[in-house]
Amino acid sequence: MNAAQILIEKMENLGIWERTLSVNRNEYVKEGNSIDSNIYFIVNGSLRIFVIDETEEHTIRLGYRNNIIAALDSFITNRPSDLYIQALKKTKLKVVGKEAFLHFIENSPENSSLWRTVLGELIYQQMERERDILTSSPDERYRRVLERSPQLFQEIPHKYIASYLRMAPETLSRIIKS
Repeated sequence: MNAAQILIEKMENLGIWERTLSVNRNEYVKEGNSIDSNIYFIVNGSLRIFVIDETEEHTIRLGYRNNIIAALDSFITNRPSDLYIQALKKTKLKVVGKEAFLHFIENSPENSSLWRTVLGELIYQQMERERDILTSSPDERYRRVLERSPQLFQEIPHKYIASYLRMAPETLSRIIKS
């Protein structure tokens, strides 16, 4: 069991989730230029985190069943974030606010250590993704994400995976077929 799974199990056992939230396909959990200081646990369904520039949307994170997801920049700073969180299909979430979550983390050295490990893993994943986008071919980016997260291809529509990998959906389709 990894650090995130252990942390989630402890959160379950202590009942710190404050509420559940059901969102329909394409519904937003968070819209751009808003503050969101919640942590979400995906019970079922899938979400994407994305930003919008002048011409297009850029998917920067994907989440599916048993993942934790958050607009981490807004969670950390308590300031508005340009990130959007959108359901890709009907999704059920457990939600905990920042105050309750920090109380859970700060009142236990073990929980604090687990959270630091989860954040470290997230930072590492983001660095790996950035490196892939900057230095790897589309074929290599596909292969590496398939190795890291094979379940992604069962849970997330290909057009969002293509956006996450910074390639056209047609390119991803061609790579998958070859």
